[in-house]
Amino acid sequence: MTTTTLDRDQLAARIAQDIPTGSYVNLGIGQPTLVADHLDLESGVVLHTENGMLGMGPAAHGDDVDVDLMNAGKIAVTETDGCSYFHHADSFAMMRGGHLDVCVLGAFQVSAGGDLANWHTGTPDAIPAVGGAMDLAIGAKDVLVMMTLFAKDGSSKLVPSCTYPLTGVGCVSRVYTDHAVLDLREDGVHVLETFGCTVDELRERMDVDLLES
Repeated sequence: MTTTTLDRDQLAARIAQDIPTGSYVNLGIGQPTLVADHLDLESGVVLHTENGMLGMGPAAHGDDVDVDLMNAGKIAVTETDGCSYFHHADSFAMMRGGHLDVCVLGAFQVSAGGDLANWHTGTPDAIPAVGGAMDLAIGAKDVLVMMTLFAKDGSSKLVPSCTYPLTGVGCVSRVYTDHAVLDLREDGVHVLETFGCTVDELRERMDVDLLES
């Protein structure tokens, strides 16, 4: 257990540790794109972006920025050796066809049963439709979520059942948060690691049963 909670870059680095060598990976818009900065892409991990690129590199900075080379979140990115480009439809065929090993998505809520809600909270400025997140959530072999564990009002975002519209049902296998890493298994929610807190302290703030692993 660390003595403090993790910031976004530390959490991205922690997720990168668990992505297997040789995996084909999609990083969702928002915080998950930070994971690219912590992957050793020479180890065989291949990054896919739904707007039509395979072999994406980390975020681009300074002179490396190319306005024609963007990921799905409109962030300037770099290329890796051998990267390729293709039609949007082909990209979605990869997602829907089960060809991605891992995707990392943000979330507004995740249920203890692995349901994912990450596209709408009812606010007027929310994105208008679920988009490609539903294809990633169902199509990827392993769905990981990166999020803060608690909302601004202090409520837990890992809940018994989601109250926001769902992106996918029973699709999330593991949740990485600033306070803990949690496995969602058939027998319940298992706490793998905690950061700056204890499991008992988490139990006091959450409405789901937590099992220690």
